[in-house]
Amino acid sequence: MTAEAGHMFEPIAHGFYLEGLLVDGDNIWFTDVVVGGVQKVGSDQVLLPDRTMIGGLLLNDDGCLLVSGADGIAWVDPDTGRSGTLVNGLDGVNEMRADAQGGMVFGTTDLAAILRGERPGASTIRQLSADRDCKMLADGLTFANGIAVSPDCSTLYFNESFSATRAFPIGEDGSLGEPRTLIEMYDCDGMALDAEGNIWVTGFASDELRCVTPDGTEVRRLALPGKACTNVRFGGPDLRDLYVSVVDPASARQLAQGLPLTERSSAIYRTRSPVAGAPIERTHFAL
Repeated sequence: MTAEAGHMFEPIAHGFYLEGLLVDGDNIWFTDVVVGGVQKVGSDQVLLPDRTMIGGLLLNDDGCLLVSGADGIAWVDPDTGRSGTLVNGLDGVNEMRADAQGGMVFGTTDLAAILRGERPGASTIRQLSADRDCKMLADGLTFANGIAVSPDCSTLYFNESFSATRAFPIGEDGSLGEPRTLIEMYDCDGMALDAEGNIWVTGFASDELRCVTPDGTEVRRLALPGKACTNVRFGGPDLRDLYVSVVDPASARQLAQGLPLTERSSAIYRTRSPVAGAPIERTHFAL
């Protein structure tokens, strides 16, 4: 299937290697894994400036941001700057998604090895309940990246980078069954769901978005204004504003080798989507 063309992309933020995209009304939050901290489009405010390698952001129901990173998950109130720790003692946390029960599911990664320029160890998928009980859902994974829960909470979609996009059935007790492969995609990275139940997948070495149905049938491809993409999110009053964080694959290779980045070659772009996105639920942690 050829990529859809003709979309106008508006750049709204720039950085070295942008990640952690979160859209909430008029607030567009993002992270730069090199600079550190959480930034907002159109503002000089930087939250948790000393926190680096942030790959995921979520919103709690009280308006606080949940922030992944090398030691677990932190939280910060963007209005007051008050912050704290939600969970620690982990090798690293990348992408996170609310589980529709007040808690979240998230993927762990060996960020310490990445920072040393070494091959990371195996990843896991875990669940953190609203009362902060953390349990293992899956382990032995190549690299945990984009993650989402189907609207009916029956399926966990997951990007296992360097392998494929997969779908895990969710049991009545919250456990994960045997996964099935939706698409073989070595560079699968970020993920978002649309209102039709389809899965949008970005690639850290792909210049287009791929959209597939829950059975893996490709629906469309959308050409991007860059060589690769780490995140995709929907926003706007009708959830048809589409936001992507575009990066340079050469920068990803430098990061994997533990080398510093010197070029601000990454950007967040906004365009209009042919379909509306599915809203991302908030978590319900007492912070």
